[in-house]
Amino acid sequence: MTKQPSPRRQQAERQGRLAEAKAAMLLRLKGYRIAAQRWKSPAGEIDLIARRRSVVAFVEVKARADADDALASVGPQQRRRIVQAARHWLASNPDAMECDCRFDIVLVTPYQWPQHIANAFAEDDQ
Repeated sequence: MTKQPSPRRQQAERQGRLAEAKAAMLLRLKGYRIAAQRWKSPAGEIDLIARRRSVVAFVEVKARADADDALASVGPQQRRRIVQAARHWLASNPDAMECDCRFDIVLVTPYQWPQHIANAFAEDDQ
């Protein structure tokens, strides 16, 4: 029999899914097409993969009470994981190899529009 997640974990999961839905909507309004959501690889998960023209954005979504806290929560270890997962995605999507790839963050805070930070970090600055 599988163990049910705690109510606290279930609430965090719901909040995460809502934040990702808000981030996806914002990106769509900006002209992006969502290529994948919660894409899993052996290296880890990428919240959103968005495409617009010749750009592929690997997007980390962070929901916190404060935007500064959300931004600070994407540390070097998490950036490395995202970069490694992006490499897996690119290997399985060779048509995207010709695109400009970047790593974005969408910050989701209460009572505000989500904040999209394009090119939030580079592949080599973790």
